[in-house]
Amino acid sequence: MPNAKVLSEKQAIVNELVERLNGASAGVLIDYSGISVANDTELRRKMREAGVEYTVVKNTLLRRANDTVGFADLDGVLNGNTSLATSKDDPIAPARIANEYAEKLQGHFEIKGGFMDGKVMSIDEIVALAKIPPLPTLRAQVLGTMLAPITSLAIVLKAIAEKNGAPAEEAAAE
Repeated sequence: MPNAKVLSEKQAIVNELVERLNGASAGVLIDYSGISVANDTELRRKMREAGVEYTVVKNTLLRRANDTVGFADLDGVLNGNTSLATSKDDPIAPARIANEYAEKLQGHFEIKGGFMDGKVMSIDEIVALAKIPPLPTLRAQVLGTMLAPITSLAIVLKAIAEKNGAPAEEAAAE
């Protein structure tokens, strides 16, 4: 049986994982077997830039944290090498970056499972979520959709003002 110091250290890690899982809006479990050091460094940089916390975790400690938080459905995927990517702000970022690397490094980097807003998600749901564009792109698309009718109206009004070949400024003066 491990000594009290080791047990208290492990309990502290489990408590940190519980806080991290509770505080995250979304997270992804990843099997990173076979990833090169260069790819791992690039992955960690992308995760950091996106505000995603990415760490390698021990399966037994994560299993205890999952059971405490209510993610016991993820216990079945906790075997082999496991890393955890979580985000507090952008719920899509962990899935998007993990899916990008899973497609790039087929067979060496796989998504095991994940969660969002306290609900365990299937791999299909995670992949579908990963296909959603980043938040700034979505905002630009919504803004473009809102501006399209206004732009069309302005073009039509300019065409009416330029009737008979007169520039819009002269037609407005008449």
